[in-house]
Amino acid sequence: MAITAQRDTAAIRQIRHNLSRHTRRVCLALAAMLLIAFALALALGDYPVPLPDLVGALLSPLTGVTNPGIDFIVLSVRLPRALLAVLSGAAFALSGAIFQTLLRNPLASPDIIGISQGASAAAVFCIIVLGWSGTPLALGALAGAFLTALAIYALAWRDGVGPYRIVLIGIAMAAILSACIAYLFTRARLTQVQEALTWLVGSLNAAGTAQIGPLALALVVLVPAALLLSRALFVLQLGDDTARALGARVELTRLGLMLTGVALAAFATAAVGPVAFVAFVAGPIARQLLGAGRPVLLPAMLVGAITMLGADLLAQHALPATQLPVGVVTGLFGALFLIWLLISANRAGNL
Repeated sequence: MAITAQRDTAAIRQIRHNLSRHTRRVCLALAAMLLIAFALALALGDYPVPLPDLVGALLSPLTGVTNPGIDFIVLSVRLPRALLAVLSGAAFALSGAIFQTLLRNPLASPDIIGISQGASAAAVFCIIVLGWSGTPLALGALAGAFLTALAIYALAWRDGVGPYRIVLIGIAMAAILSACIAYLFTRARLTQVQEALTWLVGSLNAAGTAQIGPLALALVVLVPAALLLSRALFVLQLGDDTARALGARVELTRLGLMLTGVALAAFATAAVGPVAFVAFVAGPIARQLLGAGRPVLLPAMLVGAITMLGADLLAQHALPATQLPVGVVTGLFGALFLIWLLISANRAGNL
């Protein structure tokens, strides 16, 4: 018996070692892809920058060797846009992975259950009715996301919060908020409509310190919080009764995870607008790469950043002389991914 137990323990350790090694390989491969996409985002454009000049421009604040033209293009034009794409993509992806894992439903991402629409509706209301802009407008979008999440949580409460109730009420809330946005547009002037369009599609065109700074600070606080709560997240996947039997404080933990996910989506939306489907696709892609039952939060962040950077590259360079908002590209590919996901689920008998 003792020998058999030792063999079982050794086998379990070997399986864990193989899974950990596979996770590291996937994360390293994703990090390499992100680095390549980031370099392409800095190098490509109307004025292509060769790799040696690109490295020189990035190191110029340290070396003191400057080339004013290239330094301006790389450091002042392309670098803020690429940094904002990475930060917002990672934030959307982490938010989506938290919601999808917590609610055990691939449709439960903030852009599907109304969180992003809440931020958009609040921003459009602030522009058209209150005439706000700048920081007050971003704060209004944050407030809209949090109020929407609070309303969904309150409406879904019935001696606890069931995952399917949250998803269904969230989808209904998204439809109501979309109707509110359409009504506000009927009362708007043409200039207000043009300003509000950013809050309907999502764009990186206004990338700057005002967008990057708050989002970076939010990630510094929220990413460690999400990773700290991730152990409880996996316990909750076993079901509420089992989680309670294991000593988890189910409702308190669920509320903390939801607030973290809402805050990530809200800060990302306030920075770039409601970029569609990045939160929706990042988690499932990470799970396909790692296999079922593996932690996906960090890999999903890498996938989200790659998705946002890649979509922005396509938005800038796919059509000659035309730049599309990044939300148009993510919406197109995200819709195709949703159709594929629904067909796969139907074939597997999950619909």
